[in-house]
Amino acid sequence: MVRKKLAGANAVVGLAQSAIYRCSIEHTRTTPLRNQFRYRSYLWSVDLDDLPRVPSVVAGFRAQDHLGTGPDLRGNVDAYLAAEGIDLQGGRIRMLTAARVLGYVFNPLTVYWCHDPAGDLVCVVAEVHNTYGGRHCYLVRTDDRGRGRVEKDFYVSPFESASGAHYTMSLPEPGADLDLAITLHRPGQAPFVTRVHGRRHVATRATITRFAVRFPLAPLAVAARIRLQGVKLWVRGLPVVPRPDHVRQEAVE
Repeated sequence: MVRKKLAGANAVVGLAQSAIYRCSIEHTRTTPLRNQFRYRSYLWSVDLDDLPRVPSVVAGFRAQDHLGTGPDLRGNVDAYLAAEGIDLQGGRIRMLTAARVLGYVFNPLTVYWCHDPAGDLVCVVAEVHNTYGGRHCYLVRTDDRGRGRVEKDFYVSPFESASGAHYTMSLPEPGADLDLAITLHRPGQAPFVTRVHGRRHVATRATITRFAVRFPLAPLAVAARIRLQGVKLWVRGLPVVPRPDHVRQEAVE
């Protein structure tokens, strides 16, 4: 009996610093075709120095699923920041992401809030993945409302070129609620907007089980929805933009 209790305790290491957000994710395109879709899923908020260890079939957090090439996720983020001239000196990094489920993961957006030792926010990193297996990181210097601007440097949608545009990002650090927005601006076009709204839930074993049952194979479902929307837009006649070679980022790939 004691051994079983210890095994159960080891299965939830890191949960004290973790939370789960039940999310509504919305994409709105208005130019040249109007298309809007919304779906529900869930995201994890975790401390990179205290990653949760739960059964891998339910939730896995692997360094190779994110930026960098090293075996340690925290070390990879620090290496990326060092390449950008930033040293957190051991300050906390919180990551918002989808976990690997049953061996599969797809993360259109992972966000890292990077703090100094005093707990002040230094910067935000927005890591973007596309459905072609590529990834790119944007270093965002946000204002006191969590807003920042970056130039678009990465091919995400087959209907949007990778240049000549910029993003405005609203990435306030989540608390009880999660409220993120990324808006693509291109000259002569209406913005393309992605919004993520969520509500925080304490990451207990019961909560993890409930979300795993409510959203089985969540990363696969997200990838399938995005691809399906792409097919629909192509059928409606939206032209496909050729995919350029992606310029590799130091400490990212």
